[in-house]
Amino acid sequence: MKTYLVTGAAGFIGANFVKYIIRKHQNDVKIIILDVLTYAGNLMTIKEELEMDNITFIKGDIGNRTLVDSILEKYDIDYIVNFAAESHVDRSITNPRLFLETNILGTHTLLDAARCNWLTGKGTDGKPSYKPGKKYLQISTDEVYGSLSKDFDKPEPLHITDDIKSVIKGRDKLQTFGENFFTESTPLSPRSPYSASKTSADLIVEAYYETYNFPINITRCSNNYGPYHFPEKLIPLIIKNILEGKKLPVYGKGENVRDWLYVEDHAKAIDMVLDNGRLGEVYNVGGFNEESNINIVKLVIDTIAQIMREEPKYQSQLKNITLENIDYNLIEFVSDRPGHDMRYAIDPSKIARELGWYPETTFKEGIKKTIYWYLDNQWWVDSVTTGEYQKYYNQMYDNR
Repeated sequence: MKTYLVTGAAGFIGANFVKYIIRKHQNDVKIIILDVLTYAGNLMTIKEELEMDNITFIKGDIGNRTLVDSILEKYDIDYIVNFAAESHVDRSITNPRLFLETNILGTHTLLDAARCNWLTGKGTDGKPSYKPGKKYLQISTDEVYGSLSKDFDKPEPLHITDDIKSVIKGRDKLQTFGENFFTESTPLSPRSPYSASKTSADLIVEAYYETYNFPINITRCSNNYGPYHFPEKLIPLIIKNILEGKKLPVYGKGENVRDWLYVEDHAKAIDMVLDNGRLGEVYNVGGFNEESNINIVKLVIDTIAQIMREEPKYQSQLKNITLENIDYNLIEFVSDRPGHDMRYAIDPSKIARELGWYPETTFKEGIKKTIYWYLDNQWWVDSVTTGEYQKYYNQMYDNR
């Protein structure tokens, strides 16, 4: 039985990973959750999981060395999966120090505590050796690579090699806005305090592999979307605002391009890297799903309008808006944020070739599943949209 220490598991991606692992392994795993429960961490997200005998929740900060040491001493941890991070770019512009403390120093605390706990001595090659079967996995982001050029105003057909066509299984439309993609060898070039803090954390993780022979992997993913996404991010924010009859804030002209990944497909990739990823390697996780922000917003508008027409029972969730007014007039362009990267696009060829991973959810299917989840789980949205969130929302988007 494997024992996982999953940090930040009350947040969006971490919670979905825990749910995936439990569905896959049932009672054959033990999971220790460490989460400080910031604004984006919500125990309601993992309410069902916390009632299970094989899951233990500990409230605390990954930067607390005494606490982390005690967890490693008490539980025989096989995998550490570090989701814990401050992750919103706008917040990093407002308060960069918090991002440095959590994302850099917190990561170092986890790494060094695990190194000390797992260390067994030196191998025949003179390098440090560790208890067998241990691994530290850093969950990172494609934002560490900086920004790609947007070479085409309108997307052009994307062509990929035959040996990784499994990545686009079930899709008949492939498009790209540029000639280049992020690969694992792309130079790191962060452009915001958030991405700089994640880059620094990645470099520390890699340094522990090179210096201490410490068993690590790093995954860098494209933009995730799906259930339990905190409604400050683009897709859940747009869903929430449409239902409440509010304007839909879009930066600049909405021309920025992102590569989108359904969160459950990401969870599957993390699981595969934990089990079979080569030690010391970085794996990019994306699905060739490029789309401009403005088209994402329009797709969400169109999908919600369609659902409301075809399934009138959901119209009761509309507040201060009628079905007839769910249209593009809700879009409101706001001034762009500083250092806003133009385009992200991941090449997932390495993880496809080495581990056989591919995203199972097409983008349109994933958007529809996400919208249905929010419609059916408004109690969760209400539980996370506190007065503090509203204060932050107003601060970020009023007067833009």
